[in-house]
Amino acid sequence: MQSADDFLEALERSDLPPLRGDRPAREDFRANVVSRDLGPLRLTELVTPEGECFRDARSARAQHSELWQIEVVTRGHVRAEQGGSTAVLGPTDLVLIDPVRPVRFASSATTHVTMLLPRHLLRLSEDDAARLVGERIRGDQGPGALVSSLLRDMTRTLDGFRAQEADRSAAAVIELTAVALASSLGDTRPVDDDVLRTRVIGFIEARLSDRDLTPAKVAAAHHISVRRLHKLFHGQPLTVAALIRQRRLERCYADLGWRKTTVAAVAASWGFADPAHFSRLFKATYGHSPGARMSNDGALVVNDHVAGPRKDGDRNT
Repeated sequence: MQSADDFLEALERSDLPPLRGDRPAREDFRANVVSRDLGPLRLTELVTPEGECFRDARSARAQHSELWQIEVVTRGHVRAEQGGSTAVLGPTDLVLIDPVRPVRFASSATTHVTMLLPRHLLRLSEDDAARLVGERIRGDQGPGALVSSLLRDMTRTLDGFRAQEADRSAAAVIELTAVALASSLGDTRPVDDDVLRTRVIGFIEARLSDRDLTPAKVAAAHHISVRRLHKLFHGQPLTVAALIRQRRLERCYADLGWRKTTVAAVAASWGFADPAHFSRLFKATYGHSPGARMSNDGALVVNDHVAGPRKDGDRNT
């Protein structure tokens, strides 16, 4: 784009939280906006000239009150001011922005990526959010580096995702973002149960295809005991093992409706090592066999009758 007017129109169409400000008219004006979606995530790469912009209370939109905004710098430097904090960002650095609170940006000619994600999926407490907004998160080390690298590449690599692949990938990105934010807090306070449970669920969603996904592995990944993990889900509709099993079955049910392959291949792709065990679980849950599910949807009909279950079949969630 070679005019500020075209650039402002593109920003409006991208549904980014609005900003106001003057970028001086100039013959060499260069800017660009590319937006892509990944499940519930909206990622926008912006190429902007040097300038300053801001958002005040009057320009905030109610529709953005349910979102968080993550900014990642690819090229150039940005100064972001929000909540009494100032983040001076260089290439790879990140900052968390509340899209409905006043904010001010000043930048050199810059390329950066904006990620918008639903607040309820990140589940930041009010206290933690107040500490994090407007604070620089280093993008050259630790969890921040992994998130930074992903977001900087994702706007160019989001073609060809099926719906369930997009949702699983988004869950992984959200989980990594939560880890990076928690690391940036730099303390060892106990995590609220609701927040920790949400992180555990995101971890599970992103790893359903892992045959070795067990409560013990989930607990180890979150640096808690298996007993603590089970207590975390006490009073919830499902235990951890039941949640893993249900979400895997749901993924298999969806895939059997369109994939022209075998029942065993679908089961294996979602972590079920024993086809017989999978078929029993599927029929007990849905009232018909996996093969019937494929037949009813006009896909390949396969013989899902297999020999008796292996002795270790029931150990697979």
